Amino acid sequence: MMNRALNQGVQAGRNEPVMSDQELNDLFDKPAAQNRNAGPQAAERAMTYDDVMMKTGVLFAILLAGAVVGWFVPPLALPAAIIGLVLGLVNAFKKEPNRGLIIGYAAFQGVFLGGISAMFETTFPGIVIQAVLATLCVFGVMLALFKFKGVRYGSKMKKFMLIAVGGYAIFSIINFGIAMITGTGGARSSDITIMGIPLGVIIGIVGTVLAAMTLIMDFQMIEQGVKQRIPEKYSWMCAFSLMVTLVWLYIEILRLLSYFRN
Repeated sequence: MMNRALNQGVQAGRNEPVMSDQELNDLFDKPAAQNRNAGPQAAERAMTYDDVMMKTGVLFAILLAGAVVGWFVPPLALPAAIIGLVLGLVNAFKKEPNRGLIIGYAAFQGVFLGGISAMFETTFPGIVIQAVLATLCVFGVMLALFKFKGVRYGSKMKKFMLIAVGGYAIFSIINFGIAMITGTGGARSSDITIMGIPLGVIIGIVGTVLAAMTLIMDFQMIEQGVKQRIPEKYSWMCAFSLMVTLVWLYIEILRLLSYFRN
């Protein structure tokens, strides 16, 4: 940069004074010039895998803290679920990641998970640790398939997954409303069967498979983001997406295990 400044000074013409070496050094040693040069670079720092891992760890720590609250105060699960749903939708449709909203989602979602986990544990002792272990196993398997087997989704598969996940999300919201109004499990009720198989079991299996397949999309999104050197701030969005998928997977496994317990 200093050489460029010197060349420009020479090309400017003989009538302009030429700065001495000491004057040039003094100019570039000024704090204002240093901050001006460093600022854009710091603001545009590329996202790394470490950034995503750190943000994911922070979000899950907040989620676990909220889960402790929900575990001891289960009635908070319903209002936390509604607030978490709203924050999740807002974060999903925002073009720029908002750290505060993402952290808020993790906190309220943690309270919700803690509350429903306590309810399930009361009815089916030991089911929570089984669901946690199963979730970790599925996560490990999908990560291994992505890393060592090179499993990737093409454009057509991505479109299919987006449609499938979107449709399942709409169904879940509608079914949740029906369950709240009727006081039953809605379409997930064990009273509804298809060829002798409870509809809730079929829906649970479909949801678990979709959640597991969505993990591949999350891994691929993180990989592409690092390769394309997107700004570091988007590591919050990647961590948010990964957390949403894991929470969804845990809930589906928890429900599925409860059906087999019944």
